[in-house]
Amino acid sequence: MSEVVTGEAVVVEVRVAQLPSRALAFLIDWAVQWAVIILAVVLVAQASLVTDESLATGLLILFVVLVTVGYPVAFETITRGRSLGKLALGLRVVSDDGGPERFRQALFRGLAGFLEFWTFVGAPALITSLLNQRGKRLGDVFAGTTVIGERSPHQAPPPEMPPSLASWAATLELSGLSDDLANTARQYLSRWHDLSPRTRDEMGLRVAGQISAQVAPPPPPGVPPYAYLAAVLAGRRRREEMRLARARSTPPPYGPQGQSPQGYGPQGYGVPTPAPPREAGPPRGETPTTSGGFVPPV
Repeated sequence: MSEVVTGEAVVVEVRVAQLPSRALAFLIDWAVQWAVIILAVVLVAQASLVTDESLATGLLILFVVLVTVGYPVAFETITRGRSLGKLALGLRVVSDDGGPERFRQALFRGLAGFLEFWTFVGAPALITSLLNQRGKRLGDVFAGTTVIGERSPHQAPPPEMPPSLASWAATLELSGLSDDLANTARQYLSRWHDLSPRTRDEMGLRVAGQISAQVAPPPPPGVPPYAYLAAVLAGRRRREEMRLARARSTPPPYGPQGQSPQGYGPQGYGVPTPAPPREAGPPRGETPTTSGGFVPPV
């Protein structure tokens, strides 16, 4: 992730495109360009049989310039920063301030790309991308642009409430739990099945110990770290969903002309309370267990 400061001085986080995805997008565009160039050469060769040779040479040069420079400029201007390769890989060119790419910037990138890829076989682009923090090539440096990824990475489903801890989770005091620590626990749970048993246990005990210092009451005896963290996060999410549902279903005390809302009393009482969401089962079949369970620090 990288931060972009907009023209209104707002900091926005964007996911900068990585070098492999950019290289694959270029190869797709490069293949399309070569296909068009070969077709143009065949057409010009046929036309040279009935026209002047100098005219045929001029047409060939014109086709090559239009394909190598006009192709990226036209596509990125019309589609707001995407060529065929970038469209296939979910990439987009944006300004350094987060705005859409403009024609001037697309022209700078196209002219620089002719030198980088067609004259020096991509060596300047590769070296500059490796040295630049945002992976920019020379065209991006000159134009003031950045290539970002529009497709967000796959996110694991939120942890489900272990049935045996549902009643205990309803009594939790979660006001002291910070968002950063909750995100750390969420990332740990999403990677739990990919970690080695030793790393899984050590990291789980460490994260659970940090959360237990901000959450009360302590878990029942013998609860493993995974189940403890899943119950805390599921309870936190459940309360947030109930709060949002209650806010959406609460009508104003009076109507637009001072009349009572339909179905309520004179003061707008009797607002229905939304039912709590259904509790889900344990993640991936059975809840993982560890010997001894998690014991929070005293």
